[in-house]
This record gives sequence, structure tokens and C-alpha cells, in this order.
Amino acid sequence: MNRWPGHNFSRTEELTNTEVCLTHVYKLFGNNKNVFIVGKAVADREGEAVFSICEDRNTISTMSNTFKVASRYAKDYQWTKTQKVAATTLDALIQLYGAPDFCKIDVEGAEELVLKGLTRPVHLVSFEYTRELHDDAKKCINYLLSLGQAIFNFSIAASMELLLPTWVTSDELFERLESSQDELLVGDIYARFLPS
Repeated sequence: MNRWPGHNFSRTEELTNTEVCLTHVYKLFGNNKNVFIVGKAVADREGEAVFSICEDRNTISTMSNTFKVASRYAKDYQWTKTQKVAATTLDALIQLYGAPDFCKIDVEGAEELVLKGLTRPVHLVSFEYTRELHDDAKKCINYLLSLGQAIFNFSIAASMELLLPTWVTSDELFERLESSQDELLVGDIYARFLPS
């Protein structure tokens, strides 16, 4: 079943940067000719980025200091190492590979940093949302709206199933998220840019 009618997501750029994660990605996708693995962080500028590594749970390694103190993981985990990694931007990746139909960002609290490396609209963007970093999500949406007119939707957890029957304004989206009683609400916000 195609969850996204009218879109053919046949090519993927997979980006990761810690050595453990990069090795895992190569094992999963290294032989797939439709996947281009770029061993760099994605940030607001090209150069270097500092990655804080959680050795006990490498999937929550992050470039965000806020994530380390305010996320749901802050009480139970520590980021005990840092690693300098090469960084690129979404703009640079678009220059290399072309504009994507869909750009999914899942970077443990560094969503705004990644989005600021994008200076023009792409068709569809999603980024991770967690209740405890609600204000950061608002900053992401405000940045996206500075690039162009967009409408929004949401999926719960990692379902990629749109929650709202129609795409809504940012105000309507946040009204819905703020009305949720789920203190640990997590999912993805989807932004669809409208033609200019």
C-alpha cells in the first residue's frame, strides 16, 4: 500500500555520522543502488559539527545540547563522548543529488539546525516532534514558513500514517498538538510546500 499516493520514493540519500551507525547503515543499504550513503552530519553550514555520543543507546546521539538536558532521555542517559564529524547542508545535498520529493529529518533535537541549511522549499519535509521539545518544533515551522507557504500534518510515533484528514495551517496543527493529553506525545510533523 502506498501511503503517499502520487509519490514514488525510489531513491534515498541516507545520512549518518557516528561510526557505529554508519557501519550499520552500510550493512543494511550498502548494496542498494538506489541508496547513496553520505557519512556526514547535516547542519546549517558545511564544515565540522560536534556530535555528542550516547554509548548506551547510540540512536539518541545528537548535535543538540537542548536534547541532552530537556528530552525524555535526559534522566536516564548520558552523552559521554563527543566526535567531530564532517558536516554538509540540505542545500549542498540538493545540489549534488537534486531536489527530493520527500525529506525526512530525524536528528534527535537538531531539527532546526538541519533545516537552516535549506534555503528554498522542497516538496515535502518531515521532522521528528516530541512533546518536551514543542517550542523547538515551533521554531522549525516558523523557519519553514520563512521559505514559502506551507500546510501541515502529523503522524503518531513512527507510523508515517497521517493523523489529520486534511492538511492544516501551522496554527491549527499546534492547536491539535497542544490539546493532546499524551505527555509523551511523539511523532513526525509534515510540511508540504504550496506552489508559489
